[in-house]
Amino acid sequence: MTESVEQEAEKLGLFARLGLFYRQIISELAKVVWPTRNQLTTYTAVVMVFVSFVIAVVSIFDLVLTKIVFWVFG
Repeated sequence: MTESVEQEAEKLGLFARLGLFYRQIISELAKVVWPTRNQLTTYTAVVMVFVSFVIAVVSIFDLVLTKIVFWVFG
C-alpha cells in the first residue's frame, strides 16, 4: 500500500475499513484466471502421480535402511 492509502484507511472507522478490505478482496478475486474443469482434472492427476512416486521412493529408501539397520544391529 502507498502511504496515502494507509493514511486514508487510518482515518476511516472500523466498519469502513472492513468494507474497504472486502471490496479489495473481491477486486483481486476478479483478476484471478480460474482453471477450466479439464485443466483442473489434469493438474490433479499430475499431482497424484507425483505424490505416489515420491511415496514409493521414500518407502523403498526406508525399507532398504531398515534392512541395513537390522543387519548391522540385529
